[in-house]
Amino acid sequence: MPTVLIVDDNAAVREALSLLLSLRDIRTIVAASPDEAMAVLAAQRVDLVIADMNFQADTTSGEEGVALFRAIRERYPDMPVMLLTAWTHLETAVELVKAGAADYLAKPWDDDKLLTSVENLLELAEASRTVSDLRRERRRRRDELARRYDLRGLVYGAEATERVVELACQVARADVPVLITGPNGAGKERIAQIVHANSAVRQGPFIAVNCGALPADLIEAELFGAEAGAYTGANRAREGRFDAADGGTLFLDEIGNLPLSGQIKLLRVLETGQFERLGSSRTRQVKVRVLSATNADLSQMIEDGSFRQDLYYRLNLIELRLPPLAERSDDILPLAEHFAEGMASFADDAREALVDYHWPGNVRELRNAIERARLLCSDGVIRAADLGLSPRRAASRNAEEPDRDAIASALKVNGGNISRAAQSLGLSRQALYRRMERHGFSSPA
Repeated sequence: MPTVLIVDDNAAVREALSLLLSLRDIRTIVAASPDEAMAVLAAQRVDLVIADMNFQADTTSGEEGVALFRAIRERYPDMPVMLLTAWTHLETAVELVKAGAADYLAKPWDDDKLLTSVENLLELAEASRTVSDLRRERRRRRDELARRYDLRGLVYGAEATERVVELACQVARADVPVLITGPNGAGKERIAQIVHANSAVRQGPFIAVNCGALPADLIEAELFGAEAGAYTGANRAREGRFDAADGGTLFLDEIGNLPLSGQIKLLRVLETGQFERLGSSRTRQVKVRVLSATNADLSQMIEDGSFRQDLYYRLNLIELRLPPLAERSDDILPLAEHFAEGMASFADDAREALVDYHWPGNVRELRNAIERARLLCSDGVIRAADLGLSPRRAASRNAEEPDRDAIASALKVNGGNISRAAQSLGLSRQALYRRMERHGFSSPA
């Protein structure tokens, strides 16, 4: 049974609210003062607080209610608080709702409106507890993963990322090729580093090669090395990346760019550990753990004849698919805060803009956006304007953007209840308040 704490110095108000809520099977606890209220909250579980704004007969400023709200918010930041006021200036209640209060109602209250608001807030509180429980469990799993494995300082919060990381750690010990798939900038190299850091060859070198950044005629020389005179400009012998990675891990990014001749040599290395430098007939032997990555559709490339099927199956014994950042939105804010490096904080509108953006450039684009915003922001606070991002659903939102009349109508229909008015408009309370300020509302109308 949900529990509501009623805080009011008027015994008749406490009794009337208790009786009203009992009709909906809601348990109530009463307190006559802020001190009593804080003692109750410290002693037992409460799901919602309904608090008066004034507790002395000769005061109408609402200062006591403001102090109580702040005390609750400081000690119990997730506790929903509904404000009840007869004398306080409406603007004071509105400002507290902006600061995080769940709702407010004026005395004398409408029973149906109060019950509806209380039930809505209790449902939200239950949902919030469920989300909090899930987050705690996810945090526990992340901590356990970090305790058992070397995650190379990876910052993440999304379950999709956690699944990839956990699988990467599980396959790291097995000496098998791993193919990491995902879009550019998603963080495939970091996953490869995690595989290496938890492998049997973690004491050896980790050598990364971006096959997509090299001219096709130089990729083989880059990977396998070349003797002097093997190609134009080769004035001296050069060591290849397989030589450099001997005893460790070679990470081949954008493996789809490897030409067919290089694919044949790579297949041989994977099967035997042997290769020859360009321009040499001497066979070299290495022990290298090969990890590869691609953003290309290798299956389609096989059909097109540009990628060898036997190499694909040899590389793809284990596939780790890293989704784009847009599909793991719980990573966005932790990464943004990490990239800000404690040198800047984020305003609410910036956080909203970050989560709402579709990030076609993935983590790489996010890093660049934060670095740019750090340079442009003032007072060390990054705001949405500093980010310069386009909303993911800009077109649909603009089509549904409520004007002043629509906001006024929603407030009137919902009896001035901000939560219900925001819900009917498809907005959060904070978003509705921003639009009210934009359209010149001084109070709910």
